[in-house]
Amino acid sequence: MCQLLGLNCATPTDATFSFTGFCQRGGSTDEHADGWGIAFFEGRGLRHFVDPQSAAASPMANFLKSYPLKSKNIVAHVRKATVGAICLENTHPFVRELWGRNWVFAHNGDLKNYHPKLHSHFQPVGSTDSERAFCWLLQELSKSHACAPSVVELTHTLHELVPQIRTFGTFNFLLSNGEALWAHCSTKLHYLIRQHPFATATLKDKDWTVNFAELNQPGDRAAVIVTLPLTNDEAWTAFAPNELKVFVDGAPLPVDPHHQPCISLRASLKA
Repeated sequence: MCQLLGLNCATPTDATFSFTGFCQRGGSTDEHADGWGIAFFEGRGLRHFVDPQSAAASPMANFLKSYPLKSKNIVAHVRKATVGAICLENTHPFVRELWGRNWVFAHNGDLKNYHPKLHSHFQPVGSTDSERAFCWLLQELSKSHACAPSVVELTHTLHELVPQIRTFGTFNFLLSNGEALWAHCSTKLHYLIRQHPFATATLKDKDWTVNFAELNQPGDRAAVIVTLPLTNDEAWTAFAPNELKVFVDGAPLPVDPHHQPCISLRASLKA
């Protein structure tokens, strides 16, 4: 199985601490050595790095540990290959354009015999079940809304779509368009909110302690989402099985999953 890391922040935030600990799980403290990747937004732009080498040994990962990884939305992944060869095109996170924005997706789990019908605009480049799921999600989002809807409406639509994929297997994922970060748990996912008053934190996978009070202002806030907790001394919250959360400005956004969304393009076509 792979592992996921996501950050959603109120202000552009340095992710070096979390990313450094996470990389150790890519072949050093854990077995996820079949590639790694990270994507972080800068405004509407996106920096995207993927490498089929292990994160623990990758020169590119070492470079990024010293690069100022400041962003409001970050998605990272370390891979243990199950479906698809170990190669660049099968390395997460994947990126596509929809409604004039970059969308980023990373998946942990296996989808058995998952071959959805995809139209020409969203097609996988590689051979993973993960990329097929990403293409199908964006295809169905584009069919459901004529133009970019609000974060809340997108979340309602994802509540309808995600169960159709998880019937095929384990579907832990992170999804972001630079405006929000969606996280879905099938089996295992945790999060915490770092905010004022900030405290110290020590990584589980590397001997490094940071005092966040020295690095942040009172208005800063960051949600950190990860497969397994990164630190020893912070209060991590486990997602419930089959729970979908959306994070905006460093905090979970309350969204009623039973709310009936506004009429979408798909609904209007049925009328």
